[in-house]
Amino acid sequence: MAKKESNTKSFVLRVDSETMAAIEKWAADEFRSTNGQLQWIISEALRKSGRQPKRRRPATDEGKEDGL
Repeated sequence: MAKKESNTKSFVLRVDSETMAAIEKWAADEFRSTNGQLQWIISEALRKSGRQPKRRRPATDEGKEDGL
């Protein structure tokens, strides 16, 4: 079976047990997986610091005449 290409990268993260318990509880409160919560926390920190890479917007058909 061919492996799908992904834009994500995996890595190991060491977190102390108290911090991990807090993240797991927060994730459960937000109805997210622990991984999803960590991704959200990182994204929010990057956004708030102005370091979030700009996302490319998909091309649109704006400006084209209808029916062409």
